[in-house]
Amino acid sequence: MSQNIMNKYYRNTYAEINLENIYKNYQSIQSLVNGKIVIPVVKANAYGHGVFEVVEYLVDKGVNYFAVSLLEEALELKEKFKNIEILVMGVVDRTQFKIASKNNITITISNFDQLKKIDDFSSPLKVHLKIDSGMNRLGFKKEDEIISSFNILKNHNTIKLEGIYTHFSTADGDKKYYDMQLNRFELIVKLLDYDFKMIHASNSSSMIKYEKEINFTTHTRLGISLYGLTLDSETKFLNNTYKLISHISEIKHLEPGDKVGYGAVYTALEKEIIGILPIGYADGFIRQNQDGFVEIKNKRYRIIGRICMDQMFIKIDDHVSINDKVILFGGLISIDEVAERLDTINYEIICQITYRVPKIYIK
Repeated sequence: MSQNIMNKYYRNTYAEINLENIYKNYQSIQSLVNGKIVIPVVKANAYGHGVFEVVEYLVDKGVNYFAVSLLEEALELKEKFKNIEILVMGVVDRTQFKIASKNNITITISNFDQLKKIDDFSSPLKVHLKIDSGMNRLGFKKEDEIISSFNILKNHNTIKLEGIYTHFSTADGDKKYYDMQLNRFELIVKLLDYDFKMIHASNSSSMIKYEKEINFTTHTRLGISLYGLTLDSETKFLNNTYKLISHISEIKHLEPGDKVGYGAVYTALEKEIIGILPIGYADGFIRQNQDGFVEIKNKRYRIIGRICMDQMFIKIDDHVSINDKVILFGGLISIDEVAERLDTINYEIICQITYRVPKIYIK
């Protein structure tokens, strides 16, 4: 496999994406939700996994409904997958409604500015009404605003009010606040008394922990846990889907006192061996990873010196050779471990890997 990568991409650095594990995660979650339909969220290039490849694999398995954040993302998908259904969860300006209608893309209505001077459409514009149940990000919050926006949408000649949804801000933590949001959303759904085709609230965390307790929704949204990650501890059953891999490109033998890299911040205290990897912060493996670890032959090796734009240093031993495979994360060093060390969340670790890192896919 490594030789094929080197021939195709020239630099022996790549991300290994396991599509089979993505689908296994989808199946595992589907089995938890009492027959509700799981909507895979594939925004942000499928959380850095490659949206076209992920969607194609899931479509081949029979999945037909997806969610993204941007109209641009939806249009790119529609160009290749004309028969799938797509919900745009971000704000779409009313000047772009005709584009969404023409391409059979479902949009989210979350503010009154979107509802000003809506034209008729040659084909129905499918919309979901977004309720702000307590996150204070997108959506209608006050009861009178919700009812007013609902009536505008319901009575428009060429708008098809298809769904209603909300988003939880603390499903991975504050259960009391989660319950408040859920109860408020349920009251709104009952108040509107409308035959919504789709009612959804849960994200990955709430779906895994609480979905069986919810009896009024029809769909759930599967984001980060589709990719084997979560912010909770209840998900050991999920499969890893992303490995960041490089190879030793050069080896240096240091004498005591030799310094390494920009700023000369690392000094060898004895005779040492260091390996150079052809990956750096321009690839999304950021400078803050200094002093972390990588994996070679199931053993941890420390990152030393400052990570450069295109290269980085690791302290190795005489068991490591040129061209040896190095797993930066996704193996012995988990994505969660890297996130914890960098004081961030696992989403950011995979989303920040840049276009310079090619992807190979395991099917």
